[in-house]
Amino acid sequence: MSEKPLLFGTDGVRGVAGHYPLDRETVGKLGLAVAAVLERATAERPLRILLGEDTRESSGWISRLLAAGLRSRGVDVVYTGVITTPGVAYLTRRRGFVAGVMVSASHNPYQDNGIKILSSAGTKLAEPVELEIERELNDARSGLESVATVEASLTADPELRNDYVEHLAELLPEPRRAARFRVVVDCAHGSTTYIIPALAKKLGIDVCILNAEPNGRNINLDCGSLHPERMARETKAQNADLGVAFDGDGDRAIFATGEGRIADGDHVLYAMAPFLKRHGALQGGAVVGTLMTNLGLELALARQGIGLKRTPVGDKYVLEEMLRSGINLGGEPSGHIIFSDISLAGDGIITLLEVLKLLAETGQSLDELVRGLQPFPQVIRNVPVREKPPLESIPEVERAVADCRREFGTRGRAVVRYSGTERVARVMVEADDAEAVERHAARIAGVIGDVLG
Repeated sequence: MSEKPLLFGTDGVRGVAGHYPLDRETVGKLGLAVAAVLERATAERPLRILLGEDTRESSGWISRLLAAGLRSRGVDVVYTGVITTPGVAYLTRRRGFVAGVMVSASHNPYQDNGIKILSSAGTKLAEPVELEIERELNDARSGLESVATVEASLTADPELRNDYVEHLAELLPEPRRAARFRVVVDCAHGSTTYIIPALAKKLGIDVCILNAEPNGRNINLDCGSLHPERMARETKAQNADLGVAFDGDGDRAIFATGEGRIADGDHVLYAMAPFLKRHGALQGGAVVGTLMTNLGLELALARQGIGLKRTPVGDKYVLEEMLRSGINLGGEPSGHIIFSDISLAGDGIITLLEVLKLLAETGQSLDELVRGLQPFPQVIRNVPVREKPPLESIPEVERAVADCRREFGTRGRAVVRYSGTERVARVMVEADDAEAVERHAARIAGVIGDVLG
């Protein structure tokens, strides 16, 4: 079995701010380890690395400690201040940085934080590079005690965020067509708070902005892509054409139709794929989803001659399959959507702009565009666990999952996996029988809780 990173999850380093691996000492040394690995990989000197953050109260000190570690190896750290993760990805590629670093825990609560390291192409690091950084970090612990917990001074360059806003605006070549739509936008008190107002003004789009008053502790709090209900209600109440809820770092987007119905990433793929196919723009004749993609989407796309390829959960795996298979549309139900012709990073704002273009070009509402998708009843249960042994090695769990799959046959699915960013096991059960879905999900989750809780 190939070695896998222990420190890095599916979305970078993640944890509770102030505790390992996001304690002050480890953060500073992680900056140094990243610099050391990148030094060996490129002849460029000095190394130039872009650094951005979200609105959590811990993001500032983590950024300053990372910068201190990076600068201790002579890295030129350029700081954006608060920006989205896809904003860092775009600017890293556009401005020729050797890497980009984003301090964010995405959709997690404010107590958590994370460090996402992006390649010069704006994509997440390959696992072998993550492993090399982990090895360097472990070596550093014994020989680099001089790396202190003194924070570096950082001054944000406002031109960087403006450059990203300009880029987004250029993706809507005929803004007047989209300007006729009224849009409710939930910024989750996160990074998009600093992007959406400027972009909407530039494009002339009528927006009603919710949850755009970050105080360091309210990011994702009962709002954003994990809690889109208020946004959906407001969309209907405002008689708006569309609603959208972002997560804390702006890479996810969950929508609401004008009638107030929530539309997740599966709905976006269903709306976009047939349109692209009709215009000869759907490469590979398929879209890429994950193990969590609803079976209803797979069947609905198949009826239109469009395939679905599944990957493990995580947008980096979606992108890897898209590039391997020559497919230009992929995503997850959580709202990570990748339009690889535009960006190799999932960008919630780009997803919004593409949906607005779709509405303008088809003359249809989002309600009409997603009406043909009938998702199977699906239940997802998150079970806190104290450790993460291989689930297939636990006989009780294997029996519960096997019983579920035996009953459903081809009419349903059960997926059991660990979260890549939290200490939980996720149980997903879907089928055409809602009662059976609830029953099997409760049984499997109960077994995991008894053994590992």
